[in-house]
Amino acid sequence: MAELVSGFTFIKNGLSLGYPILESIKSIDPLCDEVIINVGFDNENLSGDDGTEEYLRDNLQGPKYKFLKSFWNPAIQKDGLILSEQTNIALSACSGDICQYIQGDEIVHQDDLEAIEQGIRSLHDRSDLEALVYKYIHFFGNVDIYKYTRTIYRREVRTIKKSSGVHSYKDAQGFRFKNGAKPIAKLIDARIFHYGWARDEMIMQQKINSFDKLFNGEQNQDGREFRYKKVFGLKTFKQTHPKIMDRWIKEHRNDLTLDSLESDFHFKHIGMALTDLIEMVTNYRIGEFKNYRLIK
Repeated sequence: MAELVSGFTFIKNGLSLGYPILESIKSIDPLCDEVIINVGFDNENLSGDDGTEEYLRDNLQGPKYKFLKSFWNPAIQKDGLILSEQTNIALSACSGDICQYIQGDEIVHQDDLEAIEQGIRSLHDRSDLEALVYKYIHFFGNVDIYKYTRTIYRREVRTIKKSSGVHSYKDAQGFRFKNGAKPIAKLIDARIFHYGWARDEMIMQQKINSFDKLFNGEQNQDGREFRYKKVFGLKTFKQTHPKIMDRWIKEHRNDLTLDSLESDFHFKHIGMALTDLIEMVTNYRIGEFKNYRLIK
């Protein structure tokens, strides 16, 4: 690909919160000419993180990797806006017009690299395209279980054209323009493997407490310990994981199974089951939230 491709990501406390951040970055490495890594800190002196920056610098050496250090302002404690702010800091440092985004708990499968490269060529060649949309696999409770239902997004933008002016939006799930308009995007045959809810329950408790502050300004005060439950939409994962995740999966796989999880069924799930059935038959998701406008 002749066009310069910039990878970009952000992370804070990646080690203590169990993020596969190194694997995440390495999964997009073959696509990128440079990778911008924005590491977050709790103080304005930009010192004293949990060791994430040192860990990444030790394992990602060379001119391809460009590190930033950013202060996570505790005053920004609403709707996860700090996440899009930190994403946009990394985006602004990208040299290329084609920018490949990845979050710290997301992985690209090696089998999908060719499809992504084809998508990037289309993004470069077509003036009507502003972004690429990926299919998502959301793991839950264990790396052998995933969640698929209309309550969780099935697709999202992860490659953008910087010159379009699109930027990370709200809680950094997706990208939009500053006026809220959605980028024109193409769905490609590539997956994002999301391991954000496939970690040990104790680590997940720490993550939930941390995110409560980012979204609500305070930590959960009810004192209850986090436990995975058999929520609606869980299925057994029968595909292959990205090869780069072999070590992480070995370290984080637990004994949870669909049969061992406590049921969390509610009557409202009957309606969800019906809409999921409609989607399975028609590939149309009723009332789907989208940060993009798809074209062929």
